[in-house]
Amino acid sequence: MQPTLTIAIRAARAAGRILMRYLDRVDQLHIQAKSQNDFVTEVDRAAEDAIIHELRAKYPDHAILAEESGAHGKSDFQWVIDPLDGTTNYLHGFPQFSISIALRHRGRLECGLVYDPLREEMFTAERGGGAQMNDRRIRVANRLGLEGALIGTGFPFRDQRQLDTYLAMFRTMILNTAGLRRPGSAALDLAYVACGRTDGFWELGLAEWDMAAGALLINEAGGTVTDLAGGDRYFQTGNIIGGNLKLHRALREALQPHLNSSLSA
Repeated sequence: MQPTLTIAIRAARAAGRILMRYLDRVDQLHIQAKSQNDFVTEVDRAAEDAIIHELRAKYPDHAILAEESGAHGKSDFQWVIDPLDGTTNYLHGFPQFSISIALRHRGRLECGLVYDPLREEMFTAERGGGAQMNDRRIRVANRLGLEGALIGTGFPFRDQRQLDTYLAMFRTMILNTAGLRRPGSAALDLAYVACGRTDGFWELGLAEWDMAAGALLINEAGGTVTDLAGGDRYFQTGNIIGGNLKLHRALREALQPHLNSSLSA
């Protein structure tokens, strides 16, 4: 295991302890609305501070891109951090949230993790080294098409200008798959594709910190991740599709008729 991933695991566990400490008293937290349907609490910030503290202690010159505090520093190495993916779930006591940490070197993902502190599940990946869940090798599911597939998704809650487009996609998926799941933590949704719990995933309007670790997990678990047009601009567009190669192709073809110019750019 790379030293960078070892430090990231340590940082994620430190943040996880903070999330669990406050979970039974979320009604006492101060909640701030960053935008419509997008919230932040002192727990988000404390968890992010804990992650950055651990990373900076070992790699003081590395740059940071974090959900709550933004971009820090300039370096060929950049950590991409979501300290609490699924804040709305967390605030309601809904047991689906996670911590996501990834490291990029000159824009290329090198290692990453998604940590579920409730279930004590640590999903990790290293470029060229495969993907694991609690040190056990994981692989994407081998389903060949949409029939019988279980697909993960997420509602476009930050920017609802694409809501009608998304609803048309949702209808297509309902009619052509075994079912859809929208648990509310995109990072964990991507990890579930990587370990085969769901067959595929798509979502619109995500941020880099929602996707970075999960995208590497899927790739290292034998799957593929693209934007809706089939390219590699999912960080730029915020729109993502993931799954094994054949399922990914079927999912993209089913969504293709619903793409408009803003989604396919």
